[in-house]
Amino acid sequence: MTHVTNTNSLDASAKHALKHEKSHCGQITSVRGSIIDVYFGDYLPPIHSELITGANKQIIIEVLAHQDAQHIRGIALTPTQGLARGMTVEDAGAPLKAPVGKGTLSRMFDVFGQPIDHEGELTDIEWRSVHNEPPSLTERSTQSEIFATGIKVIDVLVPLERGGKAGLFGGAGVGKTVLLTEIIHNMVGKQKGVSIFCGIGERCREGEELYREMKEAGVLPDMVMVFGQMNEPPGSRFRIGHVALTMAEYFRDDEHRDVLLLIDNIFRFIQAGSEISGLMGQMPSRLGYQPTMATELASLEERIANTENGAITSIQAVYVPADDFTDPAAVHTFSHLSASIVLSRQRASEGLFPAIDPLQSNSKMATPGIVGERHYRLAQDVRKTLAQYSELKDIIAMLGLEQLAPADRAVVGRARRLERFLTQPFFTTEQFTGLSGKLVSLEDALDGCERILNDEFKDYPESALYMIGAIDEATVKMKSAAGKDKEQSNSKQDEVPSEHAS
Repeated sequence: MTHVTNTNSLDASAKHALKHEKSHCGQITSVRGSIIDVYFGDYLPPIHSELITGANKQIIIEVLAHQDAQHIRGIALTPTQGLARGMTVEDAGAPLKAPVGKGTLSRMFDVFGQPIDHEGELTDIEWRSVHNEPPSLTERSTQSEIFATGIKVIDVLVPLERGGKAGLFGGAGVGKTVLLTEIIHNMVGKQKGVSIFCGIGERCREGEELYREMKEAGVLPDMVMVFGQMNEPPGSRFRIGHVALTMAEYFRDDEHRDVLLLIDNIFRFIQAGSEISGLMGQMPSRLGYQPTMATELASLEERIANTENGAITSIQAVYVPADDFTDPAAVHTFSHLSASIVLSRQRASEGLFPAIDPLQSNSKMATPGIVGERHYRLAQDVRKTLAQYSELKDIIAMLGLEQLAPADRAVVGRARRLERFLTQPFFTTEQFTGLSGKLVSLEDALDGCERILNDEFKDYPESALYMIGAIDEATVKMKSAAGKDKEQSNSKQDEVPSEHAS
């Protein structure tokens, strides 16, 4: 095997020096991309230990495996430029640690807990290991509570669970990040909790834009941001989620506050694990994913829980490769979630934002015992109406709307008005759309759906219900549109006599 040959290449004096080194030092025997093999003497650092090497001690390695009695294999959390065989490696004597405490609020961090926002040194913090056990079953809360977001289509059809995990599923460019930033804006503005945004393998442009937007919105004082960017090594992207969870656990367990943990994107966590697995030489599993994917994902997801002290509620964007929901990454992520919000490219192309597919999305909270009888009945009626419209679309495309029975035409009218009512202007997109954002209470959203289902708005044009907040805004929109039409017709009548006179 490779490591035996590499060890033999070390001369006897070097081995002897290493054996009697008191500071637990080792020597690099091979470098393959981000995977480093290190020879130690009689002492082997434990799994997850942090090792330090490089000319300026700037390269950090995490121990992943013990190859034999004298070799470890580790993954570099930093770029490995400048590393060479024979270089000395020091054992830091501890695993990777993250800063926790009030001093982390309003700051932005990398995987090592170093601030990357140029706002000065950290104060009022302590350091804790990122490798923690999930809370035991006896510590978990058994109550089911709804987590309101202020977004109509989510609160009515896909209610989120306080202390639960919700997934935002969608391909590239259908609005996952926009929806996440809107939920942060609504939550921090409305509740006294803490928001933690964890960017796993995302573009640095998105991180910079999010930081600026949150600062302008005034919600940064109750936020922490951590980023393992797209250009960073797989080890860094793999561990950034554990760093964010360690910070979240502090606010839940020590300060007894509710935490909203937003992860963008959990698929990149699986992808980083897949890269590490391949570099480590493990046999790939189905579709090339790592054989340990289920365990790695569970070790992260199980730490997100609702306890007697507080709750960590998580909303996770999940990139679905090629929009294929049978992909192992999507399937394994589904199994951990209490709600699945599926974003549809079809709805996005029709301008129905947020582009949530109401028929594919679901929530385990949508039961009469949790949301109440009225909410459950209305949600079912909305789904039924939209499902009937979906079935009629083919007939409409072939024969036209006029060929439908009157009852079916009424269903189509209701469904199209419901689709438009469930759109909503966002605060975070005001600069792009020119429409001021709306925060809609659950009661207003249910009231609007009920009135549309009762045909109260059947004489209103569909556009009156598009991009509004509460349903009463449709009436205001109609009146203002009627006023504009009246003004235009009056101005045209004024123009006609003057032409005749000339």
